[in-house]
Amino acid sequence: MFRAIGRIFRTPDLRRKIGFTLGIVALFRLGSFIPAPFVDYQNVQECLSGNAGTTGLYQLVNLFSGGALLQLSIFALGIMPYITASIITQLLRVVIPHFDTLYKEGQAGQAKLTQYTRYLTIALAILQSTTLITVARAGALFPTTSGVPQCSQLITNDAWYAILLMVITMTAGTGLIMWLGELVTERGIGNGMSLLIFVSIAATFPSALWAIAVAQGPNIFVIVIAVGILVMAAVVFVEQSQRRIPVQYAKRMVGRRTYGGNNTYIPIKVNMAGVVPVIFASSLLYLPALVAQFNQPQAGQTAPEWVVWIQNNLVSGDNPIYMAVYFLLIVGFTYFYVAITFNPEEVADNMKKYGGFIPGIRAGRPTAEYLDYVLTRVTLPGSLYLGLLALIPLIALATIGANQNFPFGGASILIIVGVGLETVKQIDAQLQQRHYEGLLK
Repeated sequence: MFRAIGRIFRTPDLRRKIGFTLGIVALFRLGSFIPAPFVDYQNVQECLSGNAGTTGLYQLVNLFSGGALLQLSIFALGIMPYITASIITQLLRVVIPHFDTLYKEGQAGQAKLTQYTRYLTIALAILQSTTLITVARAGALFPTTSGVPQCSQLITNDAWYAILLMVITMTAGTGLIMWLGELVTERGIGNGMSLLIFVSIAATFPSALWAIAVAQGPNIFVIVIAVGILVMAAVVFVEQSQRRIPVQYAKRMVGRRTYGGNNTYIPIKVNMAGVVPVIFASSLLYLPALVAQFNQPQAGQTAPEWVVWIQNNLVSGDNPIYMAVYFLLIVGFTYFYVAITFNPEEVADNMKKYGGFIPGIRAGRPTAEYLDYVLTRVTLPGSLYLGLLALIPLIALATIGANQNFPFGGASILIIVGVGLETVKQIDAQLQQRHYEGLLK
């Protein structure tokens, strides 16, 4: 493996791509520490240190921004608006026929969809930056139980032009991140957007582990590392697992040439939905807490019963009701997302068009029914796996009092493993193209 890594840096083209990617990553991380205009950097740092180990409504977004959100930096929104826009565009294919037509047109149509995603990203960035600034001005960005007075004095100027400038700056930061990700995809190695998410999450690992070591001691720290290695190995195993459905293609003559006659397979992964159901479920669980936060009673008044119930059961991750609802939402969203991204009827029609069939299954509708049957059975363990994996940080919070952003679980470990495997495969493929031994054996 070390010899293969040495060959990477001896290959000029690959060395240039990796160097370019590392340069973009460094620029991305630098922007995460530059505060937005009219943000009191000193107060932000004191508030962050005073809230170490606490959890708030914005922990998922802060995770995907590499900690930039709670620092109110120019890259505070991170890549989250683009992720949300991509998911919305993909879901709109089901309800808007024009989007589905563009998707089927090939590269030209998908380029148009990408353009729509960019516009939606900017619109979401404006909305999210406005919300973030409003929450920061109200002193609700951090938990109200922290007891740090600086948390209500994060912004030094409340004038309309200052707020407008902050919104423009954060929106421009999101646009710049989107452009940097596309540059990495074109000129670097791997998928640019995925790599930036990978870097954002990996950047939080050292601080999260150090916080656990300081708060819980070396024994718990060693246990956490051991659990993390086991979880990572299990995630790699499941992410690589797939059900292969054999497909045979009949021979056919086109002019003087013979096509088909080969055997292949349809790979159905155990986790076809990826990390999307975890993001869906987390975002949906934030809504009740957000609504309750904006319905706090005035001084001397009692809160409504529904607000008290939400605060007691749907805010803290160590609550059994929160865990149960979170798990059920992930299982439900996994089936929903797989159903809209994998269409058995479309796959069966394409197979029939090109003379393909599954041995023992008739072409057409029986093939679609068989694919749907297999997909439903494979999705069940995949959804349970996602639900259990997402509960690991919550279980850690309930048992050892660790931060809810426990590094070895949930969306973070899925993205780290998935992007890492995909990037290594791309490097390996480029090495093998040059007749070198790859990283993978």
